[in-house]
Amino acid sequence: MLLEVKEIDTFYGLSHIIFGLSLEVDEGETVCILGRNGVGKTTTLRSIMGLTPPRSGSIRFCGEEIRGKQSFEIARRGIGFVYENRMIFPDLTVRENLEIATKSREKTEEWTVEKAYRLFPVLKERDKQMGGSLSGGEQQMLAIARTLMGNPRLLLLDEPSEGLAPLIVLAIEEQINLLKRQDVTVLLSEQNLSFALKISDRAYVLEKGQLCWDGLVSELKEKPQIAKNYLGL
Repeated sequence: MLLEVKEIDTFYGLSHIIFGLSLEVDEGETVCILGRNGVGKTTTLRSIMGLTPPRSGSIRFCGEEIRGKQSFEIARRGIGFVYENRMIFPDLTVRENLEIATKSREKTEEWTVEKAYRLFPVLKERDKQMGGSLSGGEQQMLAIARTLMGNPRLLLLDEPSEGLAPLIVLAIEEQINLLKRQDVTVLLSEQNLSFALKISDRAYVLEKGQLCWDGLVSELKEKPQIAKNYLGL
């Protein structure tokens, strides 16, 4: 097991957002966290990354307790986070955005700019273009590629299809599936059920900060009532 989250409770100030949430991610899996807006999907990822630290519970990564550690310490241990708003450097070129994030992790196959360009060919075409001038879809690709340059063992994706045109969503879907074939482990939050089910192995469904269903994606596809009850579909 790569990631094990046990009964975490997370607050924003006095507001209790996540209630006793537990989830697991095995190495090589793609796991999605599903739910409507405001149910705690992003907060779950932020809790794991230490950006909004849980007040209680346990978060173990590669067998080590990481709850209570600073975000930069968690990143150094091998978790990469792609924010919903992408947070690329707008005044750096595409190549500079990637080079500034390069980090060695003593792996046989490390991510390089050239390897990132093979995964996202459109970025190679934009090599010298400023990050801020890219389209939303290109910025999303750059954000994912930049995070991969740190050679994470676990990639957290926050709403990767949010605000993107259908054709771009299809491209992101294809690229995440390529990552799966390279044994990259992914945990993502999503509202787009169709997109999430095409790329994920297992799913966790949240409602009001609590886990209301979890299981294989194949089971979720056979239970449309779950999508109707908790995802508004």
